[in-house]
Amino acid sequence: MTSTLDQKFLVVLRFLMAWTFIYAASHQAFDPNFSIVGFLDHTKTFHGFFSIFTGPEIAPVFSFLVAWGHLAIGLSLLSGCLVRLSAPVGAAILFLYWMAHMDFPFISDRNNFIVDYHIVYITVLLYLTAKNAGQYLGLDAWLKTLPVVRQHTLLKPILG
Repeated sequence: MTSTLDQKFLVVLRFLMAWTFIYAASHQAFDPNFSIVGFLDHTKTFHGFFSIFTGPEIAPVFSFLVAWGHLAIGLSLLSGCLVRLSAPVGAAILFLYWMAHMDFPFISDRNNFIVDYHIVYITVLLYLTAKNAGQYLGLDAWLKTLPVVRQHTLLKPILG
């Protein structure tokens, strides 16, 4: 059982991570010129892998997915709706960003040896998933009471 203090802490962490994704989306989703190409052109350790996504046919698709995915994850965390789905997806995206920043064994600069803020954010998101943080001041608590969720066993793990 989660104490009231723990529940409040989970809500704060959820809101902080929501802000992180919503703020990123504010620079991307509403900018018609946003592209992931500039970011991925500077990859080092895994440049061959990330260069796949910079082609003229695929870059617009992934740019759209990144921009609007950030917004969707942020809104999900803010509302506490489908947190068990959005938080792991956010963690996976952040893992890719961590890889993209890597100049092994450093991440983005010499001050970050293997671990940087991406790893911290990933840990927070996985913690929110494990603790089912959408249940506290979130829509997940309400959604799990709906008859459709109670009748479909595949939905129960997503909502708790």
